[in-house]
Amino acid sequence: MSSFNHDSYDPDYIRGILDSVKTVAIVGASANEVRPSFFVTKYMIDKGYKVYPLNPGMAGKEILGRPVFASLAEVPEPVDMVDIFRNSEAAGGVVDEALALDPLPKVIWMQLTVRNDEAAARAEAAGIKVVMNRCPKIEYGKLSGEWNWVGGNSGVLSSKKQALHGSGKMQSLGIRKN
Repeated sequence: MSSFNHDSYDPDYIRGILDSVKTVAIVGASANEVRPSFFVTKYMIDKGYKVYPLNPGMAGKEILGRPVFASLAEVPEPVDMVDIFRNSEAAGGVVDEALALDPLPKVIWMQLTVRNDEAAARAEAAGIKVVMNRCPKIEYGKLSGEWNWVGGNSGVLSSKKQALHGSGKMQSLGIRKN
């Protein structure tokens, strides 16, 4: 078992992850525009991440102009973060698939309601950072100040001037500390 507290994450831990990763594999991505995995995929692309959707049933097709792959092993370049949109039990198999990659991803991110402590311990033992039961879209929004736009309490106070981010169409504080 990991000694890391997966019930509470320091904002600097989350910020460090979101600021350092460049490539993201979204396991369980959907082309259905009302599915959370679709709008998280779109959001991450809009924020400048290189996103690889994974969905065995859609392999060879596209989601948001990105080719869809059946498995992590098929992604044509190393991924920094594996974002898991599968149930908690299935997350264990996804983590094992990620542990077979060379190089290993830097981060395993399990979406809201997804938690697998045993899989997290295996990933952490291999030196991979883990986040469980969180959404990178929501966490990015909280850290950038965007969460305030929809009435959420981001917990971020800043007098920093907002700047254009991602596609150049959205204003936010960004996620960098400076």
